[in-house]
Amino acid sequence: MQLLGIHHLTAITAAVRENYRFYTRVLGMRLVKRSVNQDDVSAYHLFYADAVGNPGTDLTFFDWSMPREQRGTHSIVRTGLRVADEESLEWWAVRLDEHGVAHGGVQSRDGRATLDFEDPEGQRLSLVHDREGLGAFEAWARSPVPADHQVRGLGPVIMSVPALTPTEATLTGLMNMSAAREYSDAALGGGAVHVFEMDRGGPGGELHIAVQPDLPVARQGAGGVHHVAFRTPDHEYDAWARRLVDLRIPNSGPVDRFYFRSLYFREPNGVLFEIATEGPGFTVDEDAATLGESVALPPFLEPRRHQIVANLEPID
Repeated sequence: MQLLGIHHLTAITAAVRENYRFYTRVLGMRLVKRSVNQDDVSAYHLFYADAVGNPGTDLTFFDWSMPREQRGTHSIVRTGLRVADEESLEWWAVRLDEHGVAHGGVQSRDGRATLDFEDPEGQRLSLVHDREGLGAFEAWARSPVPADHQVRGLGPVIMSVPALTPTEATLTGLMNMSAAREYSDAALGGGAVHVFEMDRGGPGGELHIAVQPDLPVARQGAGGVHHVAFRTPDHEYDAWARRLVDLRIPNSGPVDRFYFRSLYFREPNGVLFEIATEGPGFTVDEDAATLGESVALPPFLEPRRHQIVANLEPID
């Protein structure tokens, strides 16, 4: 069994209308699914992606009223977003300046051109040169960002842990990732950062682990990350469920999210992982032309639609 790369990453916002404006009007991503947290229907679950929500392009948010994240270790600390080339990165540096978004300028991280910045709540993001061109991508015709410069999907996800060994055992022994290389980065404390690859690797198929034993433990909140999900072919989902049980890894058991099927577990340093299927996808209940324009609910929540929607804050 082989994971294919990052499926989606889910973060937390306490300012949903500002979040919607930033990710659609500044970053130019499409809201492809306007739904609710299936375990807490008082909160939105918003999915920003390419034009059709291809697996690997989804950056998603839970809408929770929480204080800001307390940064530290035992957490995901930066999320990569892939763009076409270095010309795009220079274009983005100008665009972020125009919108008053502070950034670190185009720099190199792990041999790739990278542009670090934060969203209005402090969500740490990086635009990354996608020289490998991995993964399906469809440009959104109504984006304010030209097609050549649009975000093409998720890139490397960076985690902070106090000790590498237990996390590495999970990544290689359970999840069949490969230890690829190491690098150091001043922005990540200057210590060793360990790169683990899925499938062919590349920026959409990597997890970077920064070992930072001197940091305090992170406290989850707005501007932080809730979990990261990894892609599996649909036909391997049941095998992953059995593997977690066979290796006695505490987990959620199979969870049907309607748009994909999921398995949840925590790696030894406490970061929440999800294994998610590529299908059936976001067009299972909406036409591609109107994705994200109204609240979509999985069938088991439809009988409660009136009550659920009445409690949601309009975001447009």
